[in-house]
Amino acid sequence: MHQEIFERYVYAGAVTRDPDAIAAMFTEDGVYDAPLAPEGHPLHGRLVGREAIRSGLRRYHRQPAHRGTVHPEGSGYVLHDTPDPDVFIAEVDVAFDGADGRRTTMSLVQIFRLRAGRIAVLRDYFTE
Repeated sequence: MHQEIFERYVYAGAVTRDPDAIAAMFTEDGVYDAPLAPEGHPLHGRLVGREAIRSGLRRYHRQPAHRGTVHPEGSGYVLHDTPDPDVFIAEVDVAFDGADGRRTTMSLVQIFRLRAGRIAVLRDYFTE
């Protein structure tokens, strides 16, 4: 189940950039928390509830993908189960091909807490 939820989240977020699809993956009272996002970033702080999550993601996805084009073959992830079956951790490396031909990588860690098959809390540790 963790693999399926994570892959759906990545597809909705990184591939289709669909805030409605991402928000639908959360519980009604779900929390998206990006504690390392800088002040002024659309995802800075805690977004509580599907509508707040949808709104923050919509603002974020309106921004151009400034790092370049995602390079799937150079990207990867590892999922870690925890003793709590409703919690899993994702270590993610996303490779980008820039307009200048240079490849860069953004590494992040995400902690998912599930409830009834939906995301109840997502802590997304990234910097931009």
